[in-house]
Amino acid sequence: MDRNSLIGFGLLVLLVIGYITYNNHEQAIFLKEKQRIEDSVARVNAAHRHVADSVNATQLALTKSADSAKNDSVKRSLPPAFGGTAQTFTVENKKLSVQFTTKGGFPVAAQIKDYTTFENKPLFLFNGAGNELSAILPDGKNATSDLYYTKDIKDGPNGDKIIDMTADMGDGKKVDIIYTMHADDYMLDCNIRLTGMRTNSLSLLWKTTALRTEREPTMERANTQVYYDSKNGDLDYNTVRGDDKKTLPANLVWIGLRKQYFNTVLLCPDGFSKTDIAWHMNTNDSLVAAQVNGMMEAPVKGDGSVALKWYIGPNDYRILKTYKADMEEMVPMGNGIMAFVKYINKWALLPLFFFLTSVVGNYGVIIILLTVFIRLILSFFTYKSYLSSAKMRVLKPELDELRAKYGSDQQKFGVEQMKLWKSAGVNPLGGCLPMLFQLPILFALYYLFPQLIEFRQKTFLWAHDLSSYDSIAHLPFSIPAYGDHISLFTLLMTATSLILALYNRNMTNTSDPNMAMMKYLPYIMPIIFLGMFNKMAAALTFYYFVSNTAGILQQIVIQKYFINEKAIHAQIQENKSKPATPSKWAAKMEEIQKAQMQKTKK
Repeated sequence: MDRNSLIGFGLLVLLVIGYITYNNHEQAIFLKEKQRIEDSVARVNAAHRHVADSVNATQLALTKSADSAKNDSVKRSLPPAFGGTAQTFTVENKKLSVQFTTKGGFPVAAQIKDYTTFENKPLFLFNGAGNELSAILPDGKNATSDLYYTKDIKDGPNGDKIIDMTADMGDGKKVDIIYTMHADDYMLDCNIRLTGMRTNSLSLLWKTTALRTEREPTMERANTQVYYDSKNGDLDYNTVRGDDKKTLPANLVWIGLRKQYFNTVLLCPDGFSKTDIAWHMNTNDSLVAAQVNGMMEAPVKGDGSVALKWYIGPNDYRILKTYKADMEEMVPMGNGIMAFVKYINKWALLPLFFFLTSVVGNYGVIIILLTVFIRLILSFFTYKSYLSSAKMRVLKPELDELRAKYGSDQQKFGVEQMKLWKSAGVNPLGGCLPMLFQLPILFALYYLFPQLIEFRQKTFLWAHDLSSYDSIAHLPFSIPAYGDHISLFTLLMTATSLILALYNRNMTNTSDPNMAMMKYLPYIMPIIFLGMFNKMAAALTFYYFVSNTAGILQQIVIQKYFINEKAIHAQIQENKSKPATPSKWAAKMEEIQKAQMQKTKK
C-alpha cells in the first residue's frame, strides 16, 4: 500500500470515528430531551388523575352518603330480624361451655369442661365455621340461620339456664329458639317455635365439624361413625370414610356423630320423618376429625313448635345409658362375626370393671385385678386343658409305635388311634375345648378396652395415656406394618406370648407329619401381633401382657402341684383293662374313618 493510500485510509477511519462520536452525542441529547418531555407529560397526567380521583372520590362519597341514608331508611323500615350485627355470647353449666350467635340463633362452639385434648388444652367438640342448626321457614324464602335474634337469658329452676332468642319478622311473624341448659348435664333442650306461620313439618339443617381431640388421629378417625336409631329400635351406623351420603330410615329418634371418646347427638322424640346425611373426612387436615351435614324433616306440634334435644358430651357408657334412648350403643363392644361378645361385655366384664373402679383408684391395678379374677374363673377349664395335654403326652410313645407300624396309611392309623384313645378314656379334644371358652373373653376385651373413656389420659408406669399406645422411643422413620414408635407393653406382650408358646410346645403333637405347621404357628402369631398391636391402647396390650404372665405362672403351678403324669399313666392303663364305653363323639369319628376306608378299598 503506497503513501497516499495510507493517508486516505487514515482519513476514512478518522471520519468514521468522528461520525460515531457525533452521532452518539446527538443521540444522548435526543434521549435526554425525550425523557424530559415524557416526565413532563407524566406529571401533567398525574395531576389530571389526582383531580379526577378527587372528583370521583367526592362523587362516590356523595353517592355513598345518599345510599347510606337510603339504606338506613330502608333498614329502619325492615323488621328487626332482617338487619343487625352478629354477636356471640357464652352460657355455661357445670359440664359445658356453649357459645351462641345472635345471627342464626345456634351454638357455634361447645367446650366439654371436664376433659382436655391430648395437648392438655380446653376440649372443644366443635368450634367456629361449619357448625349450624337451622330450619327452613314455611315461606320458602328464609331460614332461621338468616335471621338476627335478640337474646334473653333467664335462670330456671334447679340452677338451669334458659336462653330465649327471638327474631321478629314483622306482620305478626316471629321465630323463638329456646335452649335450656340444665345445671349439671350434657343434654340441651332445644325448642323452635313459630308464631304467625303455619306448617306441619320443618326441614332442619344440622351441620357439625368435629375437631380432633386425641393423640393418634388415625385411630380417632377409624372410630368415627354416624349412628342413628329409629322408633322401631333399628339402631345402625356408618363409618365415616372420605365423602359419602345416605338416606336413612324414617322415624329416627336420634342421629349422632360419634368419635372415639366424644359425640354430638340430635334427638327428636317425635321422630324425624325423613333424614338425608352426608359426611366428609379430609385426612390432610390435622385439626378436624370429620364433617357431617344432615337434612331432616321434623314434625311441628299444634302450638307451632318443634321439640329437640342436643347431647354434647363424652362417649361414656354409664352417662349415655341414663338417657334411656339406647345411645350407649355408641360405645361399640363387638360387631360383625364377633357381635356376640358385646353381651359378655355388657353382662359380665363391664359390671366387674365398674365395681373395681368404685374401690380402686389406679387403672393399672384395676387391669391386674381384672386379669387375676378372669384367670381364676377360667382356672377349671385351664386345668382340664392341661390334664388332657398330659394324657396325650403319656400316650405319645404308643402313638409313635402305631405311626411306625402303619406308615403312610393314615386312615388305618386314624382308626387305631381312635381305638387307643377310647380304651384309655381320653378325649382328644379335651385340650382344645376348654381353651375355646377363653377366646370369647380375649375378643371381648379386645373390643372393650380401646372404647372405654375411663382409660383416657389415665397414667400407669411409663404409659401417659392408657387409651393410647405407650411409647418408650420415637423412631426417626416409619416401619411398614409397625409404625414410628416402640410400645414397651406390646414388646412385653410379644415376649410373654413366645415364652408361653415355648412352654406349651409339648401340648401339640409335632411328631405328626400332618400337623407339622402347628409347631410354628404359636411363634408366628406373636410376631404378627407385634405390628398389629403397636398402635393399640396401652390398657389392652398391658392386659394381654399380664394375662400371658399369669398364664405362665398358672401353668407352672398346675403342672407342678396338680398333675402327676405317672399317676395319669397308671390310670390310663387301668382304663384299658375295663370294658370300653365309647362316647358318642368317638363312635361317630370311628364310623367316619371306617367309611373312608371302605371308599378307599373300592
